[in-house]
Amino acid sequence: MFPSKKVQKLVGSKVQVEMKGDLHLLEGTLKSADDYMNLHMVDTVEVANGERLRSLGSVVLRGNNIILVVPMEE
Repeated sequence: MFPSKKVQKLVGSKVQVEMKGDLHLLEGTLKSADDYMNLHMVDTVEVANGERLRSLGSVVLRGNNIILVVPMEE
């Protein structure tokens, strides 16, 4: 199965995303994903060392800057 198909199955659930060149993680609810792995997340927060730094709300992440997408326990 292609990675984009796996990510599309996570739509509606909480995920954690690691981006290139960033020491912080993003956590939020995945609203949509396309074939290029571009993600739309809502209720997104920036997390570093297990501590919430700031709330970002609705964000769109470009697929070629994403390193890792991890489903979270709800």
